[in-house]
Amino acid sequence: MRLPYPRNLPGQLASLLALALFLAQAINLALVLRDRAEFRLAQATRPAAIRIADALERADERPLAPDRGRVRRRATNPIPPRLERHPEVAAELRRQLIEAGVTPGRIDTGIRPIETQHRRRQRGRNADTIVIAVQQPDGGWVSTNAPWPRPDARIVWALLAQTAIIYILILVPVLWLARRISRPLRALAVATRNFTPGAAPTPLESAGPSDVRDVIAAYNALTHRVTAMLDEKDRMLGAIGHDLRTPLASLRVRIESVEDDQDRAKMADTIEEMSRTLDDILSLARLGRPSEAVTEVDLAALVDAVVEDFRDLGADVSFEEAARLRMRLRPTLFRRAVRNLIENAIKYAGAVEVSLQQEGTRVLVCVADRGPGIPQDRLEAVFDPFTRLERSRNRDTGGIGLGLSLARAIVRDAGGEIILANREGGGLTATITLPR
Repeated sequence: MRLPYPRNLPGQLASLLALALFLAQAINLALVLRDRAEFRLAQATRPAAIRIADALERADERPLAPDRGRVRRRATNPIPPRLERHPEVAAELRRQLIEAGVTPGRIDTGIRPIETQHRRRQRGRNADTIVIAVQQPDGGWVSTNAPWPRPDARIVWALLAQTAIIYILILVPVLWLARRISRPLRALAVATRNFTPGAAPTPLESAGPSDVRDVIAAYNALTHRVTAMLDEKDRMLGAIGHDLRTPLASLRVRIESVEDDQDRAKMADTIEEMSRTLDDILSLARLGRPSEAVTEVDLAALVDAVVEDFRDLGADVSFEEAARLRMRLRPTLFRRAVRNLIENAIKYAGAVEVSLQQEGTRVLVCVADRGPGIPQDRLEAVFDPFTRLERSRNRDTGGIGLGLSLARAIVRDAGGEIILANREGGGLTATITLPR
């Protein structure tokens, strides 16, 4: 399972900085606790080592009254087995005694908590007593007491409070700076996603640090350049279309003087094919900036009208009656997409079945035939411009491979998709899927 991790810039900066501060404070806490442990060890062993070394050097002298903190002589180990041992204290004390020139025997330690009756006197003192006993060469023992501070939780709370203060002093400015950077970046991302080549570009307000403002300025300049290039392309395509249609119209007039009816018909078909090809190329090139507005139409009536046009021409096209279905489309362009699919099916199958249905939030327009179909590995390739499958798409069937490309481009402009699939028993189904 992946751990949750913020995706936006402020969240990532804050998380990274918070983790770094936490690790730094954890290391700081470990160092503080280690220093306090070393201080507690030194506080317990250094005075005791001095007293015990002095007592062992004056072994013949009898100590004064056995007050707390003085060295006392015992015949046996005075530390009860029930007391908590601290071997690190014994090891440190042995090291210090050896440095002092004293060779100690066995060293034992034990923590004696402050008795209840003494707690009132010890109020404000957060320490127990550690009893240290060192065995002498003759088998006797010398012992002394030293303060043993209890673990103090206040240092942990102090470091936690310090961490919280650091978080406030550092994270708040960092979050403010990150939001100052991310807000114009989010606006830039939204403007980029919503950029429509056909619409006049709306300059994005320059905000944020200088680097972000430079990016926004570059985006504004880019949208203007793209719009200018598209305008120039439209003007060029208009000029090309005008310049080509004029000689084609002249050729239509001139072929009327051809006496041979068969030759005249072939010439007319060739000119008509050139006109359709020119229309397809210009339509495909201009599709990114359609001049037709999106309007609300009855999709069932639109598809039925296209089917009726083919029936009027004698084509075998059937359509299952469907309920009214209101959609927002570019009607002329969408009619052309459906017509291209039906025309493609008629060429290779002769008969076409068209249906319209709604499935949840999707609307499906299906154009099915019982033709030869398309090889499975070529179902996507036929959408590429000027792509033809030679076994079925020859000059007798016509076309230069733009019909499916234009249909898919129109449907995608409407937010949908076209999918081709071979039918069981032979044939092909072209399905237009539109969001409802």
